[in-house]
Amino acid sequence: MKHKNILYITLLSIVALLYSCDDSLKNIGFTIQPEGDRITVSTDSLFIKAKTVAVESLLPDGMFAKTKKPVLGEYKDPLFGTTRSDFVGEFYYPEGNKFPDNTTIDSVRVAVFYNSWRGDSLAPIGLSVYEVNKALPTGSHFTSFDPTKYVDINAPIGKTIFSPANIEVPKSERDQPDYYHRAFVDLPLSLGERVHELSKTVEDLDTDSFKEYFRGLYLTTDFGSAAIITVDYTYLNISYNYLDEKGSSTKEDTIRTGSMILNTTPEVIQINQIQNKNDILLQDNAEFTYIKSPAGVYTEVEFPLTEKADKINNQALNLAKFKVTALPDEDADRRYKLTPSPYLLLVNKDDLKDFFEQRKVPDNVTSFYAQLDQTTYTYDFGNLSPMINHYKKENDNKIKDLTYVLVPIDVTISNINNQATITAVYNQMTPTATTLLKSPTKMKMELVFSKL
Repeated sequence: MKHKNILYITLLSIVALLYSCDDSLKNIGFTIQPEGDRITVSTDSLFIKAKTVAVESLLPDGMFAKTKKPVLGEYKDPLFGTTRSDFVGEFYYPEGNKFPDNTTIDSVRVAVFYNSWRGDSLAPIGLSVYEVNKALPTGSHFTSFDPTKYVDINAPIGKTIFSPANIEVPKSERDQPDYYHRAFVDLPLSLGERVHELSKTVEDLDTDSFKEYFRGLYLTTDFGSAAIITVDYTYLNISYNYLDEKGSSTKEDTIRTGSMILNTTPEVIQINQIQNKNDILLQDNAEFTYIKSPAGVYTEVEFPLTEKADKINNQALNLAKFKVTALPDEDADRRYKLTPSPYLLLVNKDDLKDFFEQRKVPDNVTSFYAQLDQTTYTYDFGNLSPMINHYKKENDNKIKDLTYVLVPIDVTISNINNQATITAVYNQMTPTATTLLKSPTKMKMELVFSKL
């Protein structure tokens, strides 16, 4: 028994060494054999089938897109097609928020703040704003949502033109260290006057009662197809003046100014609509598969485990190493190029919908994630043997083929007990474009078995 324990420890050390090696494992075998005990270690490769699939073919309602940071604009790429995005949102109204007495509304505008974009930073974007005239649906946070059904599309209440880099703003202002890129759209004074009147006449006005009278805004672009921005904040700014009777230091009447600022928050509805054209990506391709965000295409991978059923059933599976390789695009113009997703999720095709709606995180048993290695351009998902063993046990100890999906994601990482831990996973809303190599030398799983 003592010798077997030593052999087992030795085997674990060998597996760890193989796992840490970046090179592909060779089809070799070797034996550890002290004093009559015998452990045979062997390696094998499982070649993975992969193809590009449209998000809507997997998720008919569209991708779950509850997000604090919607994307806005349109971007056309010769390979990855067209991505267009706009959003609709309610506004949070703090309970007890009031205007001063004797208030006159001076101006109303919606402000969009951002510091991140994809595409041509100098390209003009036409931004239009519409008032929502129907109650937004609760629980419908999917990219297939059509905001035009909730507005009068023939009656925008404000328009403007801006560029992602804000070249229309004086350079001296843009050069300030605390400068935030933005787009401002002037809205009718009547909107501010309505809010002012509500604050006076509706008792205990709060967010729930406020949205009965003002249901939100729809922001979309009406021209420009070279850039998409990621919106950090959306504010409704109502500026006013009021008479402060005997408010000066000399007890004279004084005109003062102020503003009421309402914003979109997680407490209210905000829905991103995403439209994609992915025709080229969905054509048969023997060399590559593609992943495009937001809500464009995923790569579907099939693990044909039944091909190795005899080994898996009769030997211990110690390691199932899986990584995928992305294609660098060194010739592309970096100013405009869509970069690969920083993270990919590997999730069972049948679990895809619930994973995001139920706000799950990778458990390293049925779901895994990997970060893009900028040096090797690979996503390493590590050891998938727990996945194989889990589904074998779930299937009455019978091996079955598994179909998984590679999904672009964004993650929140927190420091818990001095260890970096993923605490939240979101669908990637920033435009990204990932090309994966699907040749047998790149799209495969390296297996390590042992037999005592």
